[in-house]
Amino acid sequence: MTDLGLPDTILACLFDLDGVVTRTAVVHAAAWKETFDAFLREREGEGFRPFDDTDYGEYVDGRPRADGVRTFLASRGIELPEGTPDDPPEAPTVHGLGNRKNERLLEMIRSGGVEAYEGTLRYIERVRARGLRTAIVSASANCRDVLRSIGAEELFDVRIDGVIAAERGLAGKPSPDTFLAAARELGVEPARAAVFEDALSGMDAARAGGFGYVVGVDRTGRGDALYAHGADRVVTDLAELLAPGTAS
Repeated sequence: MTDLGLPDTILACLFDLDGVVTRTAVVHAAAWKETFDAFLREREGEGFRPFDDTDYGEYVDGRPRADGVRTFLASRGIELPEGTPDDPPEAPTVHGLGNRKNERLLEMIRSGGVEAYEGTLRYIERVRARGLRTAIVSASANCRDVLRSIGAEELFDVRIDGVIAAERGLAGKPSPDTFLAAARELGVEPARAAVFEDALSGMDAARAGGFGYVVGVDRTGRGDALYAHGADRVVTDLAELLAPGTAS
């Protein structure tokens, strides 16, 4: 293993955004909970079963917005019309509900700001200093704005996000399509690239794509699940991967 905590065959690193680079996974979870609980309350009354952390991890985390809506609602036996991506937030459609969540998410980000994980930024800077290439791979349509808000856009050679995936017709995680697209743009084979993810769907995508090393980032105490979904190593902070004396 190198002083980056990676096999010496690795030439590129692909990072998820929410929960790996930025502290926005908890904000996403809160926005989803508010959105789904309000929807379920309207539909089922006060006796509804609330959206919880298990629902977030199993059905929503890491997936494109509309896929998260479909997958969660299917788990409750609920079907909605698809609608279109331009549906207003109040529309009773898959896209309307997704847009309602995104509206709430942006309100939360505007009021609370976005924080980066400093250990991740230090790690990425070290990765680039060693000559490895980097990509950000996120289902978020807000990825570029978030990176700019923390001054991190220049840390990545390639960006594959929700906007680019929609333009290219790339399936979201747990499909490996977005990770594979990033590897192609970086000019490396998947087997020579490492993936850094906190979502179970991201673990599944990395394994399905045949990536050479998969690091699970455990921010919520689900390290066993990350290993079960294919992580080679699980850390709570990417700075843990650095050899002693290289973390500063």
